[in-house]
Amino acid sequence: MKDIHNVAGGATTPLPFYRQLYVQVLAAIATGVLIGHFFPQTGVALQPLGDAFIKLVKMIIAPVIFLTIVTGIAGMKELGAIGRVAAKAFAYFLTFSTLALILGLIVANVVHPGAGLNIDPASLDAGKVAEYQQQAHDRTLTGFLMDIIPATLISAVADGHNILQVLFVAILFGIALTLIGDKAEPLMQVLDSASHAIFKLVSILMKAAPIGALGAMAFTIGKYGVGALANLAELVATFYLTSLLFVLVVLGLVARLVGFNILHLIRYLKAELLLVLGTSSSEAALPSLIEKMERAGCRKSVVGLVVPTGYSFNLDGTNIYMTLAALFIAQATNVDLSIGDQILLLLVAMLSSKGAAGVTGAGFITLAATLSIVPSVPVAGMTLILGIDRFMSECRSLTNFIGNAVATVVVSAWESGLDRERFAAAMAGEALPPTPDMEEVVPG
Repeated sequence: MKDIHNVAGGATTPLPFYRQLYVQVLAAIATGVLIGHFFPQTGVALQPLGDAFIKLVKMIIAPVIFLTIVTGIAGMKELGAIGRVAAKAFAYFLTFSTLALILGLIVANVVHPGAGLNIDPASLDAGKVAEYQQQAHDRTLTGFLMDIIPATLISAVADGHNILQVLFVAILFGIALTLIGDKAEPLMQVLDSASHAIFKLVSILMKAAPIGALGAMAFTIGKYGVGALANLAELVATFYLTSLLFVLVVLGLVARLVGFNILHLIRYLKAELLLVLGTSSSEAALPSLIEKMERAGCRKSVVGLVVPTGYSFNLDGTNIYMTLAALFIAQATNVDLSIGDQILLLLVAMLSSKGAAGVTGAGFITLAATLSIVPSVPVAGMTLILGIDRFMSECRSLTNFIGNAVATVVVSAWESGLDRERFAAAMAGEALPPTPDMEEVVPG
C-alpha cells in the first residue's frame, strides 16, 4: 500500500492524515463499535460489508501466494538455497510454535482462569459445537497428505480455498522452473508482470478496507455485545495478556538479537494490524504484509517462501489459545489433568495446529480437533467459550500476524538477505530509498 503523493520534480510528500489507511481503518473500527453498541440490529445488518471485504481479499490470496512463492523460489537459481531457506524457516516455525503452546500451558496452570466455575459437563449443550466438531472430524479423516494434494495442478490455485494446496503446487512449480534454468526466463517475465499486476490490484482493494472493518466490528459488537465479555472476562484478559507477553518478551527478545525493536516493527505495520483487528482475520492483510516486508528490505525470495508458509505453520496466537482454552475447559469442568495428560495435549496440539488457515473460526475448529483426540477434556466444554471466541479471534490473528512478520525478518537476516540500511529506515519511519521496481515511499 503506497501512502505517497507525487509532486513536481519527482519529490514525495506524506498524504494528509485523514487519507492514510491506518487512520481510516481506526476511525472505521471506532464507528463500528459505536454502531454495534448503540444500534445492535443495525450492527448485525452490516455483517455483509465485512464478509464481502474478506471475500474480496480471499479472491486474490491464492494468486498472490502462488506468484510470490514461484518467483521467489525460481529467483534463487539453485535448489540448495531453496532447501536452506525452507529448513531455517521451518526450524523457526517449530521452535516458536512450540514455545507458544508451552506458554499457554504455563499461564493456564499459574492463573487457573477456569477454576471455581464448577460446570457439570452433562449440562452442556454439545449441539452448539457440533458443526465445529464435524469440521474437525472431517479434517482428521482426510488426513494431512490428502489435504495438501489437489485434484489437478490448476485446481489448487483456481479454487483457492486450501492454502496448503496452493503452497504445495507453488513450491513444486518454482522448483521445476529452477531446474530448467534459462528456458524458464520467458515464463518468469510473464509471472513477474502478473505479480506486479496482482499487487496493484491489492492496493486497489485495500481502499475498501475501512468499509470492511466497520462492517465486521459493528457485527461483532451488535451480535455478541460488549457484555458477552463479562462472564468470561478472566479468560479473555488472560489470553490477551499472555499474547502480549509472547509478543513483547519472546518475540521482542528475538528481535533484539537480530538487531531491531519489536515496537518499531509494529509501528511500521500499524495499518495492516488495524485491518487484522477490524476483520478478525490475518489473511486480510497477507498480501500487504508480503509487499511491505519486501519494501522494508527483506529479500523477495525469502519473503515469498516464509510469509505464505508461515500462515499455515507459524500460528503463535492460535497455539497460545489452544492450550490456554483447553486447560480453561478442564478447570471449569473440574477435570484434573496430570502432567502426562498435559504433555499429550501439547503433542496433539503441535500436530493439529499445523495447516490451520489464518481465518476467523479456524482456531476454534483446531481446538475441536485437538480435544477430540484428548478424551480427558470434554469437547462439549467448548460451548463455554463459544460466545467469546470472536473476541479472542482478533487477538489470535494479531499475534499470528506479528509472529510471521518477525519470522520473515529473522530468516532474511540468517540468509544475509536483509538490506540493513533500508530496514533501519523503515523501522525509523523514514522515507524509504527508491528501488528499481518501486517508487519512493514515505511511511503510512
